[in-house]
Amino acid sequence: MTTTEAEQEVQRRAAALYESNPDWATFFRKVLGVRGIVRRLYRSREALAAFKTTEAYDDIQRMLRELRAKKDVKVDPEEEPISVITVRIPKSLHDTLREEAYDHRTSMNRLCIAKLLQLIEAAEADGDGQPEDGDGKLEDGGGVDL
Repeated sequence: MTTTEAEQEVQRRAAALYESNPDWATFFRKVLGVRGIVRRLYRSREALAAFKTTEAYDDIQRMLRELRAKKDVKVDPEEEPISVITVRIPKSLHDTLREEAYDHRTSMNRLCIAKLLQLIEAAEADGDGQPEDGDGKLEDGGGVDL
């Protein structure tokens, strides 16, 4: 499959999934997740980085933002199990996040997820999407200290 064909296939499948009005987590998992269509078609780091510069990727990000903006849509835990992480942060940062969530009329959970997705997208756009240890894997559990 050529690069253009792969890009068209990703865009076609993402648009079809979007039209079925999934929750945002299902869309993310099936399109951008570890076993999603993007990572299956763009296997190398270089190919994935190149795809992330395309209009197709921008369109997928738009669809994801629109799905996330829907207030009353809940993620189905049967379809997408929920994982919990613990992040230890200074009280001043916690208070600031709480105020920001209040100002945006959202929960801290939604705010933090949005910020994490933005940071991941920015890091990948800069080509620095690897964890600090460089092994391509994220640690599970135990929390994160700032």
